[in-house]
Amino acid sequence: MKLWKILAALAVLYVGVVVAFEALLGWYQPQGGNTVVITTTDDAGQTRDRVVSRLDSDGRIYVAANHWPRAWYRQVLEHPAVQVTIDGERADYSAVPVTPEEHERLQAEHPHSLGFRVLTGFPPRRFVRLDPQ
Repeated sequence: MKLWKILAALAVLYVGVVVAFEALLGWYQPQGGNTVVITTTDDAGQTRDRVVSRLDSDGRIYVAANHWPRAWYRQVLEHPAVQVTIDGERADYSAVPVTPEEHERLQAEHPHSLGFRVLTGFPPRRFVRLDPQ
């Protein structure tokens, strides 16, 4: 019985670490050399900005939902007309779900470290291709 309590406490602690890490990323939205700002539109017509990692592959630009919070990803599937700010330049794009082949290629070309996956709670990774308009 004591072992189960210890395991339960560790599980709760781990979930707390993942939630805290994801919340801090969402709050601060760190930007760097490999990030872009994607502006999505929700069902009410309101726009939202989100910092996401830019992935370059095969001459195209991709972004990935790498975390459990992924409202922006659901929004681009429903409303694929997005605006993307890259290096201060804002342009219109169409967000296109990737093919299974593209998904496998992107996973292989841009893997996440085990440490990152642990901190984020092992979320499934989803990609979209950004096609210029």
